[in-house]
This record gives sequence, C-alpha cells and structure tokens, in this order.
Amino acid sequence: MPWLLLVFSLPAKGASRRVEIWRKLRRYGVLALRSAGYVLPNTALNQERMEWLATAIRTYKGQASVAQVLGFDDLPAERLKLLFVEARAHDYQKLSHETKKLLALPISRRPAAGLNRIRRRFLEIQEIDFFESPWRGKVEALLARLDEPEVPASGRNTKRKAGEYNNRVWLTRPRPGIDRVSSAWLIRRFIDPKARFVFGTEPNAHPDAIPFDMFCVEGFGHRGDDCTFETLSKQFTIKDIKVRRIAQIIHDADLDDGKFGRSEGLGLDKVLSGWAKQDVPDSELLQRGMELIEGLYQSLA
Repeated sequence: MPWLLLVFSLPAKGASRRVEIWRKLRRYGVLALRSAGYVLPNTALNQERMEWLATAIRTYKGQASVAQVLGFDDLPAERLKLLFVEARAHDYQKLSHETKKLLALPISRRPAAGLNRIRRRFLEIQEIDFFESPWRGKVEALLARLDEPEVPASGRNTKRKAGEYNNRVWLTRPRPGIDRVSSAWLIRRFIDPKARFVFGTEPNAHPDAIPFDMFCVEGFGHRGDDCTFETLSKQFTIKDIKVRRIAQIIHDADLDDGKFGRSEGLGLDKVLSGWAKQDVPDSELLQRGMELIEGLYQSLA
C-alpha cells in the first residue's frame, strides 16, 4: 500500500492539545485532505510516527485510526505526489528568501543564530521532501554560498598546483579520530588516489610528507572555524554535494559547536573511539574509518 491515512477526532475541550497534534502533523510533512484525514507516503518511519501520534490522540481521550491505503478515487497517485512537491516548494521558497537576505549581508554581520536556524530548517524540510522537490538543489546551492568564508591570505599561499599532490605520502597524528579518517578518505577519493598515509607527531621526521590535521603551521589543518575536512574540500574546490553534507557532519562531530545541527557523525566518532580503545593499529583504524565514511557517502541521496 503506497499511502498512510490518519483519521482522528479530539474532544472539543483542550485547544492546547489540538495545537500540539497539528504542530506534529506539520513537522511530519502530512498532506491534509479536503474530505478528511491526513496522508503520508507509506514508509517505516512515517508509519511509526503516525502510530505514535494516534496513541497520543487516544491518550487525550480522542479517537484515531491509521490505515494503509492503496489509493484515493478523487486523487490519482501522480496528483498526490505533485501536491507533496508543491508543499515542499513553498517551504523551500520561504527558506530561499531568508537565505538570500543573509547572503546580502557582509560575512561579519551574519548572525550565527540566524545561520544555524536556516541550516536546521533546511534539514527539517529535506527530511519530509518525499518526492525530491526541484527547489531542494536551489536552496542547497544558496546554503553552500553561506558556508564559503573569505579565504585568508595564508590559505592562498598554500594553494599549489594540483599535480604536486599526486602519489604522495600524507602525514597525520596517531590514533586518528573522525576529522582525520574523513580527511584521509577525502584525500584518497578526490585528491590523491594513490595516497599513502603515515603517522607521527613531528613533521620533520617525514620531510617529504604532506601534513594534515597536525599541530603545525604548514600543511592542511583547522583554519578559522573550519575543521581539516572542510579546509581540504575548500582548498581543492571539491564541489560534490554529498561531500558538502559530510563536511557539515564532520564539523559538528569534531568541533562540537552545533554549527550545522548535524548529529550523524557523533555515532561514527564513538565507534572510532571504541576501536582505538581495542589497541587497533593506527593503519587499521584509519582504514576502518575511511570505510565508514565511504558508507556514509554512499548512503546520502
């Protein structure tokens, strides 16, 4: 059955509970039918949400039913999909307008709270964008512009010819965590496919290696409020949309500042920490971490 239908009623008293249920329906991206009821595509997550909502309604002395529905005689499937797309287009357009207002401000005057709210709202809309609104890519491009800080002079000086980074040895610190394993993945996948990795704390011990995520001035590391993964992706102008999403995930996991409101990396970081406690060699720890990031990359739409 391609659709889920929620039909419910609540007692006339208790306006606050009606508002609570309505807010949850909006957050879940439901489509309200003119006749009666609320529709969502039939997925495991949507069914779980509707069932819990129905349980809450019954707790409030109301009545609720969740049905799996094959179709509606007055709404063909394509028309239903179009209505969902139109609803998300409205959400994206509103967010686009707000993002453009921020882009018109100098970087130093863009409020952090406003940036975080826009990023969180984009993730919320994306979660309920069931049929891939064409507006998603437009807003994502605007958000990418928000994430592009002015390149400091030191950053420009380290930008050399791409050919200098082929078939090189890359140096990072032992016991690699989320930022280092993801940076190594980025290097091998997009920058230097034949990259070899070594570990150490003193760059002078490996004079021909390219340092990354090291406590030193040279090489690639944290710049401004960017983690190493972000520095590399910007330095080498990697425009892959999924890499941009991973950059947000790694940033929040590594710097723990909630800048992008992404929590996916926290679990990956804990897995890496657990492996590190098992005395896994650095090389194996790095390889396992790179495989985790590759899995994350493949999972993104």
